[in-house]
Amino acid sequence: MQPTIHSVAAGLALLAPGARALLRFSCSQLVVERLDPLVFPGVTASPHVHQIIGGNAFNASMEHPRVDLPSQATCTTCTFADDLSNYWTAVLYFRARNGTFKRVQQIPNLGFEAAQGGMTVYYTPSYNNAKVTAFKPGFRMIVGDPSYRTQAQASKYRQLTYTCLENILTRTGETMDLPKKPCKAGIMSNIRFPTCWDGKNLDTADHSSHVAYPQSGTFESGGPCPATHPVKIPQLFFEVIWDTTPFNNPADWPTDGSQPFVWSYGDPTGYGNHGDYVFGWKGDALQQAMDTNCNINCPQLRSQSIQQGNQCTVKKTVNEDIDGWLKELPGAMPVTDASGKVLY
Repeated sequence: MQPTIHSVAAGLALLAPGARALLRFSCSQLVVERLDPLVFPGVTASPHVHQIIGGNAFNASMEHPRVDLPSQATCTTCTFADDLSNYWTAVLYFRARNGTFKRVQQIPNLGFEAAQGGMTVYYTPSYNNAKVTAFKPGFRMIVGDPSYRTQAQASKYRQLTYTCLENILTRTGETMDLPKKPCKAGIMSNIRFPTCWDGKNLDTADHSSHVAYPQSGTFESGGPCPATHPVKIPQLFFEVIWDTTPFNNPADWPTDGSQPFVWSYGDPTGYGNHGDYVFGWKGDALQQAMDTNCNINCPQLRSQSIQQGNQCTVKKTVNEDIDGWLKELPGAMPVTDASGKVLY
């Protein structure tokens, strides 16, 4: 039986027992290229490829605190038109037996006809009905670390996972490393950000010290924030579906039985999964949504169609091939193991 949008909504309800409400919306792809204005501000051609969604003010020089996305952006790829934030992740590649690489395309969630796949974005208030403080202008953060190659390292970030999709509705069996078998409907990467803030810093040098996970328990169980980070913030969550199905033929996989996918930052394990965020909602729109029990849809917010969001793009600034069959990852990024050894 083909899943329906109604069954998706029902599945979401099961995903979030006790949740007061959540925003869930589509953001089309804005651009895919080697830019990273958080870690490498002002640098054109950062070390690895990212795929970016959100407002069209995205550029290489989004330096804190000068950037003001709501005043600089003229459109957004997201269906909530007042969300001019930028969200980005790395890009997944397939490595063929002959050593060449091919970028894995993204596909949208069911009911979201986002251009080039994009992402599904969630903002979830507290699960115990406590008030959450929406992000402030100038806020930015990173979760995950692209240098990680072991489960012990990745365990620092509690909820960066993968789902091997049996179908578009699969939401069980999450793993911290990339799936080791062909996935019938693709691989979904799940990126959940910390939900506690120090209440002072909009950003820090490492882009992550100003936020933290609950002191005990989880966000979903209503775990308390640590004293160092006492302010509850919404849980920001990305779902990105990678269309690995064109590469599911076992005859194309490595002869040693390992899985063939590698991240654009040279990670064949998946433990370096990470995501970046720069806040850009207009005015107090996000705080209103968090305060007024918006659930999936939010009439309090200004919306646009997915088709309108699909029209918002920016021109690439790094002139290189990222989509053909490549002899190496863009930027000559080496693929490395846990010891730092270059594998290929």
